[in-house]
Amino acid sequence: MNENTFPVYKVDTIVQFYRAEVLTGQEAKHFTKNDITPVPKPESIQRLYMRVLQLLFRFRPECHYTVPLSENLQHPMLYEWVTPIMSVYMRMCQFLPLCHVYDFSLNDLLNPKSKRTITILSAIQNFLHFRKQRLEMTTAHQQSFRSDMDRLQAYTREIKEAERKIEKLTTIPPEQQAEAKELASALAELTTNMQHEYQDVNAMNEKVAQFKTEIAEISQKLVQSLAAMNETLQKELKSLSSEEAQMKRALAMKLDKESKQQIRRQKKEVKDQQVKNIYGQYDKIHQKREEFVKMIEESNRETKQFKEKMQKLREKCNQQTQKAQEFYDRLLTTLEQYNKRIESIVVETNADTLKMKSHF
Repeated sequence: MNENTFPVYKVDTIVQFYRAEVLTGQEAKHFTKNDITPVPKPESIQRLYMRVLQLLFRFRPECHYTVPLSENLQHPMLYEWVTPIMSVYMRMCQFLPLCHVYDFSLNDLLNPKSKRTITILSAIQNFLHFRKQRLEMTTAHQQSFRSDMDRLQAYTREIKEAERKIEKLTTIPPEQQAEAKELASALAELTTNMQHEYQDVNAMNEKVAQFKTEIAEISQKLVQSLAAMNETLQKELKSLSSEEAQMKRALAMKLDKESKQQIRRQKKEVKDQQVKNIYGQYDKIHQKREEFVKMIEESNRETKQFKEKMQKLREKCNQQTQKAQEFYDRLLTTLEQYNKRIESIVVETNADTLKMKSHF
């Protein structure tokens, strides 16, 4: 029982559970926490085990006292006190393995201990919780099974009634048998007439299939003739298109000659105009060049001034960086001293705590 597979409940919860679920009447009122702790009362615990067996197996407490003994036994009065305890012990030994308790002994009945009884009662309580849940589930299944059985009985009744109606409808009464024979002969005549009609329809279908084949042959011939006409027409179109292309080429040659002459004339005029424009652009570029030379000289002056300013700023930055380095070195030295002081204080505090612990 060192490794329990069930939760060990508190004493108050155990008392409330057994009052509500196991004990009844005056026994539930008189059962208190003092019956379990600090020293369990054997009588109350034996009575509680009897009630548990009664709840689970319908084994009433008076049955423990009616154990059969042999007739030749001497002094049977000595066994009156032992028989109920042994009966409860045997029944509990059979029951408690279901609760994962495998080491139940007589001392748990005769001289129970608080921790041991709490674990046994919590194991029984866990089993009773599980039993209650299973009973609720089984009752729900039973109710659903009963409803299903009622439905099945109703369906079977309806099926039987339907079978009876079918038998009534299928069986022909003797009064109507003559009419049924007449109807059967009429149906046979109709079937023969239908067969003759089917034969006629099949013949007509064969004729239709022949006509379809003839129409297909005619359509193939027409298609072939149309394809031949199309080929001839395409050849004529090709010849006409070649002639048209030759005429277009001749016209294009004439137009090219005329266009070349016009282009030569236009090129001469354009060249003269371009020469004039180039001279004008050259004058403008020369003026712009002089302006750019002046701008470059001014920019060179500005760059010299900017370089002198940059040199001064670099000198100032170097001075400031030297001062910052000195300040950083001072901070590092102060931090190292501070850390050494903290370590010394921590060592002293640890020594003081060890001394305090040794005193306590």
